[in-house]
Amino acid sequence: MSLEIPTRAELGKILKKSKRIAVVGLSANPERTSNMVSKAMQDAGYEIIPVNPTIDEALGVKAVKSIKDIEGHIDIVNVFRRSEYLMDVAKEFDDIDADVFWSQLGCVSEEAYYYLKERGITVVMDRCIKVEHALTK
Repeated sequence: MSLEIPTRAELGKILKKSKRIAVVGLSANPERTSNMVSKAMQDAGYEIIPVNPTIDEALGVKAVKSIKDIEGHIDIVNVFRRSEYLMDVAKEFDDIDADVFWSQLGCVSEEAYYYLKERGITVVMDRCIKVEHALTK
């Protein structure tokens, strides 16, 4: 699969201008990757909004059931869901005010990628936001 993912320099620009990150699938369990990655981003100064219908809060922040429940602009929607759920999240993403759809390492959906690209959305797939942040500081 040859999806055009932004270059590391472009990812650095995205991360430098971004402030609010909605994390779909953020776990309240500190042992889970979604929690560790999101905590690192929170510690780096980003506002993290947990999106998970099965928890009340994560990282000291009240969780919302859906990205549609978030008020105001979102810079990045970071998705920690299996690849087969990316299209569902992409459709919700299309209904909100957000700039970048970012799926974590190992999460790829050509269908979701092309759906969002056709709408002019910046799409990052199969990249760890924490790693990219560390490499582009």
